[in-house]
Amino acid sequence: MSAIDESIVREYFEQSGFLVRQVSKYQVTARHKTGDEEVDLLVYNPAWKRGARRPNFFLFSNELEFVHRAVVSVKPWHTGVFSPAILKSSPEIFRFLEAGVLRQATKLFPAAAEDDPADSLTKILVLPGLPTQEPFRSQSVTLLRERGVDAIISFRTMLLDLIEKTEVNRSYRKSDILQVIRLLKNYDLLKDTQLELPGPRPAPRKARE
Repeated sequence: MSAIDESIVREYFEQSGFLVRQVSKYQVTARHKTGDEEVDLLVYNPAWKRGARRPNFFLFSNELEFVHRAVVSVKPWHTGVFSPAILKSSPEIFRFLEAGVLRQATKLFPAAAEDDPADSLTKILVLPGLPTQEPFRSQSVTLLRERGVDAIISFRTMLLDLIEKTEVNRSYRKSDILQVIRLLKNYDLLKDTQLELPGPRPAPRKARE
């Protein structure tokens, strides 16, 4: 996984007020990962309120307020979608859900409120997307839920949110991701994600002879 993939996820959560921690700064290739090395990011929402409901499975920005503590696994397989076949043949997708990994992650957070079931650790999977056609989409959701995934976020969702929040008249020198988005918008290479207001469209210009 390249650093830019994690940077996108980090920016997405930080823009929503989360504290984000990257557990390890190195990449493991020659051996099996330990429990803490299976965790890509830990996120903590200091604005979370006790008694809040659990977040929905499809996690958009308006659902983030219901996330208190979460372990995040980032799978930037941008060339495809997480179909049922992919999920069944790729056990590495679910290694962050192993009991040992979750025990290690839980130790890095403040103690949970035992009397509040909504304060349990949320397991979030970041992925390129799910199939758009049924029954494959529903089957993918079922497989993810059965393995213990609490919520998913697509890269498209995060990028659209970051594009919308990035302002052209600000300099984001402390964030390479936001600064690149700002430059693309400044030079009209990237448009805002807001829908156009309904109304008559202007007539197309005639080509000069």
